[in-house]
Amino acid sequence: MNLEQRILLLSQLGAYIDKNAEAWQAAKNKTTHENGWFVPEFVDLACKNISLHFLQEQTLRAFASRYNIADEQAASKTVGIVMAGNIPLVGFHDFLCGFLSGHALLLKPSSKDEVLIKHLVEKMQEWEPSLAEHIRFAAQLKGCDAYIATGSNNSGRYFDYYFRNYPSIIRKNRTSVAVLTGNETTEQLGLLADDLMLYFGLGCRNVSKLYVPVGYNFQPLLKALDSYNWMADHHKYKNNYDYHLAIHLLNSKYYMTNGVVLLIESQQLFSPISQVNYEYYTTLDTKELLMQHADELQCISGSTATGFGHAQAPGIADFADGVDTMQFLTSF
Repeated sequence: MNLEQRILLLSQLGAYIDKNAEAWQAAKNKTTHENGWFVPEFVDLACKNISLHFLQEQTLRAFASRYNIADEQAASKTVGIVMAGNIPLVGFHDFLCGFLSGHALLLKPSSKDEVLIKHLVEKMQEWEPSLAEHIRFAAQLKGCDAYIATGSNNSGRYFDYYFRNYPSIIRKNRTSVAVLTGNETTEQLGLLADDLMLYFGLGCRNVSKLYVPVGYNFQPLLKALDSYNWMADHHKYKNNYDYHLAIHLLNSKYYMTNGVVLLIESQQLFSPISQVNYEYYTTLDTKELLMQHADELQCISGSTATGFGHAQAPGIADFADGVDTMQFLTSF
C-alpha cells in the first residue's frame, strides 16, 4: 500500500470505531470481561480519543507531512512492537506510527490488552487482504530489523539487553504529576480529578503526585474527586483502597480521604492504586522539576504544555517519553 492508501485506511478505521458496529461492541465487551480494570466507560473513552485525536484524515495527513515518508516503500523493514497492557489500546499509537511509516509489523500485545488491537487489525485485513503479510502477531519477537518495547523497569532491562544490537525504543516506568497554585477553579479541579482517576490511575499519563503551596486547602479537591465515588463499588479498586488505608492506619500515618482516594504526604513520584501523593512547596520551577525527573515523568498537568484534563487525551504528536517514534521509524 502507498502512503495515501494507508492514510485512508486508518481514517476508515476511525469511522469504524465511531460507528460502534455490533462486532466492535462484542470486542469491547470481551475485553471488559477478560480484564476487570477495563470497565466499559474507560474502554469507550480510550477508543473515542484514538478516533478523535489519531484517526481523522486531516490529522493523519498533517502528521505524515512532517516526515520524509516514501510514497512507496522500496524495501520495507520489519519492526517488532511489544505493547503494554495497563490501559485499553495503550499500544495503538506505536502501531499507527509503524503502519503509517510503511514498515512491516510484528506485534506482541500484552495478554491484558490483546482483544481490541487484534480485532482492529483483523478489520483492516478484511478491507485490505494484502495486509495479512505485513501485519502479524507473535508470542515472541525474533528476526526484526528494529524494535519498540514498552514495559516496566524490570522488563526494560531485559529489552535493553535482548535488543541491544538493533535500532530500538525502550520505554520503562513513567508517571505524571500536577502543580497547583491554590487558585484553581472548580472546573479546573474537576478536570484534575480526571487526570488523577481515569483508568483507575493506571496510565503513565495519570497524575500520581501533587505539588501544592504551603497551606493548601484540600477540601475543594476532595469534593471534586467525589465524581469518582463509583469506584468504591469496583472490587479490584476497593481492595487496593482498603489495603493501603489499613497500612496507613497501622503505621499511624496522617492521611486525607473522601472515602475513595487517599491523599498522603510523600516525596515519592509514584503512588499505588487508590492513593495520590502530595508535597508542599514554597517556590517551584516546573522546568527544573522536569529536568530533575527526566527519566520518570511523562507530563506535568496544570502546566502550559498539558492543561488540566488533557493528560489522558494526548494528540497524535504527543510521543511517549518525548521520543519521536515517527522520526525513529523513518531513520532506517
